[in-house]
This record gives sequence, structure tokens and C-alpha cells, in this order.
Amino acid sequence: MVIFASLIRKNVIMSKISNSFIIFFSFMSLAFALPVNTNPTLDKNITITGKVIDKETKDPLEYATVAFFSKKENKIIDGGITDINGNFNIKIAQGVYDITIEYISYRKITLPNKKLNSDLNLGTISLEIDYAALGEVEIIAERTTVEIKLDKKIYNVGKDLTVRGGTVSDVLDNVPSVSVDVEGNVALRGQDNVKILINGKPSGLVGLNSAAALRQLPAEAIERVEVITSPSARYDAEGTAGILNIILRRSKLQGLNGAITANVGSPLSAGLSGNINYRTGDFNFFNTTGYNYRESPGNSKTETEQFNDNGSITYSDEKREFERKSKGLSTNFGVEWYINDTASLITSVVYRDSDENNDATNVTKLFNTDTNITKIINRLDPEDEIDKNIQYAVNFDKQFNGNIDHRFTFDFQYENSQEEEKSLIVQNDEDVERVQTIEEQNSILLQSDYVLPIGENSQFELGYRGNFSELNTDYTLLEFNDDGSIDDDGSNNLIYREYVNAVYSQFGSKIKDKFSFLFGLRMEASRISVNQLTSNDFERKNYNGFFPTLNLGYEISEKQSITLGYNRRLSRPRSRYINPFPSRSSPINLFQGNPDLNPSYSNSFDLGYLNQIGKLTLNSSIYYQHATDVFSFIALGTDNYYIFDTSQTVNINDSNFDDLSDQYTLVQVIKRSPVNLATNDRFGFEFTVTHKPTQNWNINGNFNLFHSTTKGFYEGTDFGAENISWFVRLNNKYTLPSKIDWQTRVFYMGPSEDAQNKNKGMFSASMAFSKDLFKEAASISLSVSDIFNSEKRRSEATTAEFYSNSEFQRRQRNFNLTFTYRFNQQKKRDSGERNGNNGGDNFDFEG
Repeated sequence: MVIFASLIRKNVIMSKISNSFIIFFSFMSLAFALPVNTNPTLDKNITITGKVIDKETKDPLEYATVAFFSKKENKIIDGGITDINGNFNIKIAQGVYDITIEYISYRKITLPNKKLNSDLNLGTISLEIDYAALGEVEIIAERTTVEIKLDKKIYNVGKDLTVRGGTVSDVLDNVPSVSVDVEGNVALRGQDNVKILINGKPSGLVGLNSAAALRQLPAEAIERVEVITSPSARYDAEGTAGILNIILRRSKLQGLNGAITANVGSPLSAGLSGNINYRTGDFNFFNTTGYNYRESPGNSKTETEQFNDNGSITYSDEKREFERKSKGLSTNFGVEWYINDTASLITSVVYRDSDENNDATNVTKLFNTDTNITKIINRLDPEDEIDKNIQYAVNFDKQFNGNIDHRFTFDFQYENSQEEEKSLIVQNDEDVERVQTIEEQNSILLQSDYVLPIGENSQFELGYRGNFSELNTDYTLLEFNDDGSIDDDGSNNLIYREYVNAVYSQFGSKIKDKFSFLFGLRMEASRISVNQLTSNDFERKNYNGFFPTLNLGYEISEKQSITLGYNRRLSRPRSRYINPFPSRSSPINLFQGNPDLNPSYSNSFDLGYLNQIGKLTLNSSIYYQHATDVFSFIALGTDNYYIFDTSQTVNINDSNFDDLSDQYTLVQVIKRSPVNLATNDRFGFEFTVTHKPTQNWNINGNFNLFHSTTKGFYEGTDFGAENISWFVRLNNKYTLPSKIDWQTRVFYMGPSEDAQNKNKGMFSASMAFSKDLFKEAASISLSVSDIFNSEKRRSEATTAEFYSNSEFQRRQRNFNLTFTYRFNQQKKRDSGERNGNNGGDNFDFEG
């Protein structure tokens, strides 16, 4: 008998939720096919009954938990929950127990040393509201949404109305210091080399394509986001911008609790997601599952002036419209076993399956002057993409002598990710190309940590981490010629292996409750190999590095503190950056990796200041980073030219080039490649302000200004650039009459530029309304994102060979209606419910 099926048959929750809700839980219960009796040696021969009510209103309390604690075995032996009428009926073995009855935000009642030898009715038990606890919940829900630690800032995202029914990508775009561009790429303080973790570790929920994966995961799965701009030695050295650690929801309350969210939107989107926990005795079963379907129309246009050797100019105007249809299922389920009071073991499985169809239509017009059209090319590129990820994890946590700070942890994780993209490109009603990319990655993570407290205010940590991955990329490009022949010269197979072993140690202390420090040193040994099977090219790179970290904190007063952080980090080239075989997004634009690319190293400093002035909280930072061998993407004209009439590519050195150029209009092929372009210095300032003028009004804003200077030459050309850019985000939340919450969000990304490109500023605005129902057991909200349909990337590129002006809009304005139902779960979550250390440091300085 399955746990949840049994509960449903007993009508524990039948009368409280709808039939569709029960079907949803029945589906998720397949992951938890375990017997209810977690200790088969116990003979449950007596029945304990009773009823739990609200002391003041006399209303029955549904989902109150009743637990039986054995002092002899020093653990909870069994327990259960109340039904819709507040009644409970629990079978248990004979013995002596402390019986506890509790309900969220009510004072717990304990019946100590109850000797149970026969059936017993405990009668009616009245619980009274714990007003102190309610006050704490309000403080946690309404306080500043940021917690300052020595090495990170923690943002509770549970109250953001504008992301309800959205995705993880939407959540990140609302977190201070973080921005998400129109293509879904995540940046931290304007820098895109960000390491994204789930619960402190790499995760199959992110997969091979993090931008696409983050758009598939439901926002309701997230409890909080940790922004780590000055990572300690415990974390991987990868990611020069920093780390974003996404913490998923999970409760440890006794009994059954959870929530379900359904949403529908326009352009057409629909989703169903939920989280559920069931804890009985020494076991906690948890699951988060989400399914969504989304249609995202978008468009782009590019106007190009190509400067020919004879002094003439070829003009082209390329317009693209695409319709992406995506559907995805993601689930994370597992079991936590509390072995005893000091040790626990978690086993979990993550699975993600998503499909995306992207029908793109390109219309390219060629001109011999700025008005005279010489050629029109219609190009249809229907791309189908399938992503599958599965991840198995085992996490062991042992505390010594009941001290949560004296602990040993071990983590094992295996992940398999598969991605397949394929398309048949049709140009002017003729098949011209068939493209297919199949990627499969297998990776293993091993990590072990030991933390030893020294005295009352110090601790020492020692650890090991190993990441071992292999990525196999099989790229097929078939070109159909006019004579019926097929060329496959563009096909290739690449095997990329990355093995990283790391050991680290750190020591932290707090002096006189005012000054804190955390010093660490990490050593990473990296072995990279690039095996190009098609061309028999093999490259191997081995490099070792030491990465020191230092985080300091000083508490000026209860409301003021300052922090200072330093860290050295690196950015390893991705496999795509190294692959020497070209891949094409269009006949005249190709991307080619650089196998000689080296890792980029950076040294960063961060000075932070936090001050709470009455109802206003200011959190600010000044930061500086110096990076060497920075990756820069250089676009250059090649010696190849594309003939749209014949769908062929011809080289300028070919003997028939002049004849072809007289017959047809030739367009130069532009190659884009990454290179290590010297140095980059980055200096910036940011601040976040939170103000609560009244009980019903909450305002917070984030501003980030940064200056970047790149110095470097490539093939005799100066690609140095100096850039000042900024972005600002403002959120305003107000409670209207009838307790309707109204939230608005505006965002502006300032203009920026590099050696070749100038990006114009971008503005967007969103709005949402929300109303609680059924005594706050449910919520309904309506949101509209990008109200003015203005979230577009507009840029100009200038080189000696061409000038281009482009505009790109990934998705249009959308509306979303969301309904959430919670049972035995706080609307305003207590941030104290956390899963271990989630990969963070146990030693934290809180500002």
C-alpha cells in the first residue's frame, strides 16, 4: 500500500481538495512506494483517538500533527494528522510516550510519560494561537528581504507576485544584482560568467543548456536565492562573476503538507506544479513536480552594410520571426532518513524532460543601393529540440556530540544529460540543409567536508571535491546541391573531457561578537582534453591553481555592519568555445571554437555596508575585479562568400570566383570566434534600498553602476574598449482595500559597448494583483509582464568590413493567471526551515 494512496482512501484529504488535486498527488506518490510502517518489528496493537480544535473559535484544526516520542529509543516512533473534522485515529505499539500535538502558528501541547497499554481516547484537545510566533512570522515575511552573511546575500523570493506562475528565470530576473537578458542568459552585476547551483551543487535541473532549463522550472519550486559575490574556499573556483545558489522548497514538519499551483496565460501558456512533504517517524518524503506548456512568439531584424574591396557596398536586410512551443516536466523526489538525532541520509532523484519546437522564418533582402532590391531569399528553419536529464544523489550528514557546527558530510552525485537538436532548412521552397546536433554528457560529483568548532566562536574546515565529466557532441551538417549531390564536410564529432580535483581548507572566528573573519585556500588540479574525431585533432591541457579567499565582517552596531571580501577565481573555456569545427546559425554567419583558448583568471574585492535606519534599510557594495586572458568574441570577415542563388559557398581564391561574382550577388561569410584578449578591469558600485512607509506599503530598489576597461590586440587590431553601463530595478507593493496586493516592477538596463558592439538601453515594466482566499489557504493572482512590449535588445556592430544594426525580441508581452492552494503549510514560510547547509558555510556573520 502506498502512503498517499492509503491517505486518500482514508478520506484524510478527500473533502478538502478537488479530484484533480488527488490525481496529481497519486501521480507523485509513485515515487514514494514505501510501507507506512517504517519499523516492521513493532506490533501496532492499540488505537489512540482524539480531536484537535481551536481554543477560541472551537473550529476543528485539519492537518494538525500528533507525534509519539519514545524516550527509551530517543526518537519519534509514529504519528499522524487530523482529518477535516479535527479527528485523529492512530495505531501504535504499547509503550511509554511523550505525545505532542502541534499546528502551525499554535502553541504546541505535550502530554508527557503517557503509558499506553490499551485503546485510549484523548478527548478534545484545544490549541491556542501563539501570538509571539505569529509576530515572528510577520517579521520574517515583511522584513528586509536580504540577509547579509560573510560570503553571500540571501533573498527570500516567496512574496514576489510578478513571478507567480512563471519560471526560475523570471525569479532570478527580480533578484538584486542579477539580470537576465532577452535570450535567457543570466548575469551577475552585468557579468555573464556565473556559476548556477541547486541546493549548493551542480544539478540536472539545470542541465546542458542552463538558459533553456531555467525557463522550464516553475518559480514556485524556489524558497530562496543566495547571491554569492565573494565565494569562500568551499565553493568551486569556476565562475569569475560569482555564484547563484538556488534553494528549493522542502519542509520538515511532521505529517503531510504541501501546495499546488496552476496557471494559464496569453500568449498561450499553462502549467501545473506542486510541492509535497510527508514525514512519519524517522522518514521524510519530499517531492517537487512541475509541468508547463508555453508558446513564445518573437522576432528579430538585422540591417547590414558590407564594404566590398572594389569600394561598392552590398546592403542586406534580414527579418526573422519565430514561434517557440515548449513543454517540460521536471521532478525532484527523495527520502530523508533520520538515522538518529545526529545523523541523516538523503537519497534523491531529479528528472527533467523538455521538448521545444522553434519554427523560424527568415526573409533576407539584398540591395545594390540602399533602395534597389536585387534578391529576396525566404528561409524556413524549423528546429526541434529534446532535452532529458536524470540525476541520482546521496547525501550523508553526521553531527558530533549534538553540535550542529561539528559535522561531517559526504555527497555523491551522478548525472546524465542528453540534448538533441535537428532541423531541415528550406530556402525558396527547396531543401538546402539538414542540421542535427546530439549531445550527451555524463558527470560525477564527489564531495566531503569536515567542520570542527574550536572554542565558542571559531571553526576549522577541511574538504575535498571532485568533478568528472565527459561531453560527446555529434554534429551533422548535410548540404543539398543543385546537381542533387550532398556535402557533409561540415559534420564532426567532438569528445570533451574535464576532470577537476580540489582540496580546500578554511578557518573562521568571531571576536568579541563584533569582528568576524573567514580565511580559506583552495587548490584545483584541472585536466582538459579535446578529441576531435572527425579531423583526428587532439588537444590536452593540464593546469593547477591556488585560490585564496578572505572574508571579513565588523558589526558597528545592531543595525550597522561592514564586510570585506577577496577571492581569486577562474573561468574555463566551454567545450563549444574550444571546438574548432564551425557551426552556422545562417549561411552568412558562423561560429568557430578556438582550441588554443586558455582559462581566464580573476582577482576580486568587495566592500559592503549595511545600515538600517528606522523603516529604511540600505545595503550597498563597492567592488573591483582584475581579470587576465579574458574571453572576447571577435567577428571577422572570411575569404568565403555565400551565393544565395545556388546555396553554395565559394572562396575568394578559387579560380572561378570572378566569374561567379559577375553572375551572382555574393555575400561575405562572417566568422565569430572566442580569443584570450589580454586584460579586463571592472569597477562598480551597487546599492539596494528597502523602505516600508506603512504596514500596507513596501518599496525596494536596486541600482548597479559599473565601469569596464578591456585592453588587447588581435592580429594587429586594437580591440580595447572602455564601457560604462548601469541598470536599475524598482519594486513597489501596496495592499489595496479588501486585502488585494498590488505589485509593480520596472527595470532599465543602460546602454553598453565593447570593441565592436554598441547596445542601446532597454526598459521593461510588469504588474500583478493577488488576493488570498479560504482563510489564506489559497491565493489567486493576475500578472502582466513587459506591459509596454519594450523588452528588446538593440545593438550596432562596426568593423572595417561591415556595419550592422540589429534588434531582437525573444518574447512578447504576456498575461498570466495563477491559483495556489496550500494545506498544512504556512503562506509565509519560516526561513529557518532549511536543508542542512545547502553547500554554504556553517560559519556565518549576519549583518
